[in-house]
Amino acid sequence: MAERGDGAPLRVLHVSQPNGGGVAVYVGQAVGDQRKRGWEVAVACPPGGDLPARCAAAGVPWFNWDAGRAPGPRTLLESLRLSRLVRTFAPDVVHLHSSKAGLAGRLLRRPAGTPTIFQPHGWSWLAATGRQDAASRRWERIAARWSDALVCVGSGELREGMCGGVRGPFTVVRNGVDRRRFTPADGPARLAARTRLGLPAAAPLAVCIGRLTRQKGQDVLVAAWPAVTARCPSARLAIVGDGEDLDRLRRERVPGIRFVPAVQDPRDWLSAANLVVLPSRWEGLPLTALEALATGRPLVGTDVPGITEVVGPGLGALVPADDPAALAAEMAGRLLFPGIAEREGRAAALASADYDVAATVALLADVTRGVAGRGT
Repeated sequence: MAERGDGAPLRVLHVSQPNGGGVAVYVGQAVGDQRKRGWEVAVACPPGGDLPARCAAAGVPWFNWDAGRAPGPRTLLESLRLSRLVRTFAPDVVHLHSSKAGLAGRLLRRPAGTPTIFQPHGWSWLAATGRQDAASRRWERIAARWSDALVCVGSGELREGMCGGVRGPFTVVRNGVDRRRFTPADGPARLAARTRLGLPAAAPLAVCIGRLTRQKGQDVLVAAWPAVTARCPSARLAIVGDGEDLDRLRRERVPGIRFVPAVQDPRDWLSAANLVVLPSRWEGLPLTALEALATGRPLVGTDVPGITEVVGPGLGALVPADDPAALAAEMAGRLLFPGIAEREGRAAALASADYDVAATVALLADVTRGVAGRGT
């Protein structure tokens, strides 16, 4: 059990906006591990999403921090509410996840004077343009001085931060996957998953899992798909997730595409797939990619930081972002010739050993202890 100087268990408050997606999975992994260590842990996030349910499953208290996803007129009020939550829970460390929590949590400098970890899960300026881009970079450079640790989920995210002019106490804690839950899925496992999902047993299947947003690039994938079916008419594409782009993507009415609501457990979809697609415009280090590796599925993704860190030689293919033709060519080649995908999938399952979540949460615990030790 980690203890403070007075012998009491370490108290950590995790603050997250968003409350779903890969960040929610990460926070759930972290708080579950820290609770097992005997720490007193709680989470503050908006209602909805699946993070409150993950907290309940881990036996971790959840506080309703009703914050919007984007900065706006309410941000100062959200910051004040968060400060009150911090004073109520009285943690030794506040861990801020993602850009909005990082903004609200550091807007009034360290929340209630508490040692603070900031973890961007993708830098804020990557979603911005023009003046907002410059303002985001300037804010992150300033706010770094109110962070006792800047945790990056991969080396690509660290490089992005440094190139953006952020300076501070950086450390890399790579995302990880629970390799006890995500295991290689062979032919019978693929067939069983397809049966549960009501999918054809033999049709070549590409799967994309993630929020339907500009960041994740599903618009590029939809634009690429007709070129795939022109070469491989029996191919099917499942786009799994919710988000603001759903209606617009549906209106394209591209044959061979099935839109599936977001799922908390993606294992059946990964097992059913012949390949997994990540057409993102930017990433931190996507959990979906790690889950695909562990399931033994090749990846066709964009050559952006975070994805390039995962998709090494022989594990799939990298294509330029916003290039439907290149994306279609790599998908079609693997769907037409499944032996390529099978060979890459076997290599992917072996490569996933480098991303075991046990190492992730152990290193994060070490960082948290160090930050708590610097508290006054």
